[in-house]
Amino acid sequence: MIDYLLEVTQYIARGAVVSLSIFIVTLLISFPVALIISITSRKNKFLNQVVRIYTWFFRGTPLMLQLFLIMYGLPAIGISIDRMMVAYIGFAINYSAYFIEIIRAGIESLPKDQFESAEMMGASSFKTYRFVILPQAIRIQFPVIANEVITLIKDTALVTVIAVSDLMRNVKEIVSRDFTISPFVLAFAFYLIISYIIVKFFRYLEKRFDYLEST
Repeated sequence: MIDYLLEVTQYIARGAVVSLSIFIVTLLISFPVALIISITSRKNKFLNQVVRIYTWFFRGTPLMLQLFLIMYGLPAIGISIDRMMVAYIGFAINYSAYFIEIIRAGIESLPKDQFESAEMMGASSFKTYRFVILPQAIRIQFPVIANEVITLIKDTALVTVIAVSDLMRNVKEIVSRDFTISPFVLAFAFYLIISYIIVKFFRYLEKRFDYLEST
């Protein structure tokens, strides 16, 4: 019995590592890309329109469908790609669109005199965003960003549709093979623990930002 539990736990843990890798890579790519695009597209009408079409498309269509498009569309034009790379690309592109809108909403919520005051003091555009605009915009959007990050860890389960051996795929294999629902309990525990850690992390950041603003 103990050997069986260890075997099941190890197999599910390997899937959890895959899920976490998709989660981490997506955040490391999508959030910085969203920051850059949100800033560079603000005053460029053409680029701004392109970004709006991009966010409209990727926010308006299912992530699962986008994964299928990458999975089967790229090979159709002669580009071979493995399943994990499909997951990384699909998630990064999709979540960049969401983070762009979140960051842009935070920036646009700030009073215009924030920009004008920084400009009058001779601050460059880079310094204005780095030290004045982005810290406030991101601070305002902390709850929305936290919710999106929690959604991301749950959405990693979608990679089962492209046969990536993530947490949920490994869980379903064990359930189908052994006719037991105990692996679902482990899956619930995994997602709940990661979501709890995310919430605690963002609460820490909020307190940290509040402290810095008060000093």
